[in-house]
Amino acid sequence: MFAAFKPRRKILKGLLTISAAAFVSACEPVTIGGGPSINTAKPVPVALLVPKSSQSSGDAVLSQSLENAARLAMSDLEGVQIDLRVYDTAGDAGVAQTAALKAVGEGAKIILGPVRSGPSNAVGVALAGRNVNVLSFSNNTSIAGGNVFVLGPTFQNSANRLARFAARNGKSNILTVHAQNVAGEAGRDAIANALASTSASSAGSVPYEFSQKGVINAVDQVRNTARSTGTDAIFFTSDTSGALPLFSQLLPEAGVNPTDTQFIGLTRWDIPAQTLALPGVQGGWFAMPDPALTGQFRDRYSNAYGTTPHPIGGLAYDGIAAIGALVSQGKSDALTAAALTQGAGFNGVNGVFRLRADGTNERGLAVATIRDKQVVIIDPAPRSFGDAGF
Repeated sequence: MFAAFKPRRKILKGLLTISAAAFVSACEPVTIGGGPSINTAKPVPVALLVPKSSQSSGDAVLSQSLENAARLAMSDLEGVQIDLRVYDTAGDAGVAQTAALKAVGEGAKIILGPVRSGPSNAVGVALAGRNVNVLSFSNNTSIAGGNVFVLGPTFQNSANRLARFAARNGKSNILTVHAQNVAGEAGRDAIANALASTSASSAGSVPYEFSQKGVINAVDQVRNTARSTGTDAIFFTSDTSGALPLFSQLLPEAGVNPTDTQFIGLTRWDIPAQTLALPGVQGGWFAMPDPALTGQFRDRYSNAYGTTPHPIGGLAYDGIAAIGALVSQGKSDALTAAALTQGAGFNGVNGVFRLRADGTNERGLAVATIRDKQVVIIDPAPRSFGDAGF
């Protein structure tokens, strides 16, 4: 567990644990390529499924943030009306299924949410024969496919962006360091897939037990493997609330100099802000959404609601933006799988994105580094598909 990581040096004190981590006629819908037929001249019924009454800490705030962001997106639509109805999942798969079936019974043509993979998968299964697609806020690609699309940022998307950037910048032999758990192994596989499509080679992978002791025990193996394979970059799957602070400190102490061996992170290294002060992360590479766009969204949200959005609140905006863009074309098949996966993609508050036929997504990401405890963009996020960065 992440809780097993206790500060080993004074510099690690104060790091925070973070998480990280979308009613019309009584007629039966007509299937047009995996989805309903809609009347774009009328308000389009959209169900937003959120864990309002969940007992998990922060879910009430998260739910409100998602609803607020969705309504902010609705206010930005031109010539399109959305009939948004909010349903509580309580963070439970069974409750989510019941809510989704109720929403569709009341006319919903598409589901936005739920937040997590379990309820999202349950909703997808419940609606599989009802010609209604699900835009989940999850980033778990194992539930993607069929009528379920994930909107959350995925390991594969980040791995692809960073592997291509690394290869273009002379990194030819990349070692992966990952935890022996589901997230770590999923990250390892994403990195391997990404490297396979570049000119860079994999120097192999070093697993570690997901604990403070496990990290400490793995340091020598990481160093020795890097030296024996001629590694010129190390790709870490760990995040700032887990093993990253320890690795970024202990590896340089063990002789792995980040000025000679590039450190790359699969997760964001700028959250929480305290991470930026760690000596070992200086010069490291990681991927993030276009900060100019996310900043604009944060400011607009704050002006509208008097508070900052939840870190994943923007996904609700993106879902509504995609729905609105499709409906604005005036076609009755606007919410089918074929329409949702249009190659041109959509513009959201986190940048350009598109949904893939396998239910996963691609997002335009920037490559960032940390210099003098500040985030610096070293390769900007693409603004359209086909630009550099994809």
